[in-house]
Amino acid sequence: MSEDKKKNAVYIGKKGTMNYCLVVVTIFNKGEEECTIRARGRSISKAVDVAEITVRKFLPEMIEIADVNIGSEDLESEGQIKTVSTIDITLKHKTS
Repeated sequence: MSEDKKKNAVYIGKKGTMNYCLVVVTIFNKGEEECTIRARGRSISKAVDVAEITVRKFLPEMIEIADVNIGSEDLESEGQIKTVSTIDITLKHKTS
């Protein structure tokens, strides 16, 4: 992942949904063209919520969902390898 994409990536974790929405809105208000919401495992549903709330409620005239990528990662935990699902949701400015 390029430095520009890393800078505009929001990693979803244990904080509240609205905290992540605020981060996404802030990124777009700074003039960035796109933002990627990244999550894995149980945080995937929260990532979808963040994307939908941001697009539908906060910035409906400004941004849209450009791309959704799903996949999986192998993580080693306590000597065992577990496969964890991942999602990347890319939001970008609407082209009018």
